[in-house]
Amino acid sequence: MFENIQPILLWASGGILLLLALATIIVTLLIHHFPQKNYTELSTRIHSWWWMVGIFILAMLIDPTVSLVLFAFMSFMAFKEYLSLIPIRRADRRTLFWAYLSIPFQYYWVYIAWYGVFIIFIPVYMFLFLPIRMVLVGETQGFLKAVGTLHWGLMITVFCLSHAGYLLVLPNEINPLAGSAGLLFFLVFLTEANDISQYLWGKMLGKRKIIPKISPNKTWEGFLGGFVTTTLLAILLTPWLTPLTLVESIFGGMLIALAGFFGDVSVSALKRDLGIKDSGATLPGHGGILDRVDSLTYTAPLFFHFIYYLHY
Repeated sequence: MFENIQPILLWASGGILLLLALATIIVTLLIHHFPQKNYTELSTRIHSWWWMVGIFILAMLIDPTVSLVLFAFMSFMAFKEYLSLIPIRRADRRTLFWAYLSIPFQYYWVYIAWYGVFIIFIPVYMFLFLPIRMVLVGETQGFLKAVGTLHWGLMITVFCLSHAGYLLVLPNEINPLAGSAGLLFFLVFLTEANDISQYLWGKMLGKRKIIPKISPNKTWEGFLGGFVTTTLLAILLTPWLTPLTLVESIFGGMLIALAGFFGDVSVSALKRDLGIKDSGATLPGHGGILDRVDSLTYTAPLFFHFIYYLHY
């Protein structure tokens, strides 16, 4: 099903590693020249980035099938973290087995590129099946809250994230230079670049809060700085990684920047409602898996359908 990864992706991967190396050198110099300041969190974040980027690049270079397994594992971990945060009725414990079982099925539809089932399996079949399983238990107290939280978690952590994996099984012919893997690389890089650039612009220039009750550190300056940065990066990378035209690349960059922001704050709203800071502690300096993929839960399905309907 898959072909060997295109040479352009080797250069792109090398560029990402070079940026990480540069960031590591800068932080090391800061620690050396300004020992009175605490750079522990920043250093820890970069250390975690080395692991995350390394695993992602290695998976893509070994075989795209490995990348699909990686995304399936990410969905599993994100869903597991989500369930660890949400109060679950004792009566629904057995229902969770079927929710977890949907993960390998969803990614199998991706692997065989069965779009018709992939696109309806969770939103239709699991949407209908899980409440049936809950009803058969016979417990009505808290039913609406239980079924709603389970559906939303499954949609956001499995259905939405699986769209990133589906980019890998699109025909390479739609993107002759970098293949289907180039589309995934483009999506993931811009999503993470948007997160980082919004954070940096907010730190440097942020004054006006955008949604203080949900995310106090989000500012209009950070959002607009990240929005412009991500759009410019999309224009720069498009000729190498995607089949998009200039106008399409501008729209694609803006789409990722806007969707990434709302994916981030949606999960932030969930955590704020539950009174927690992070979804877990799997990634030092970043929190949990759900904290790291929150933006991707929105950018993946929107960018996928943007590409799918442009080129099919």
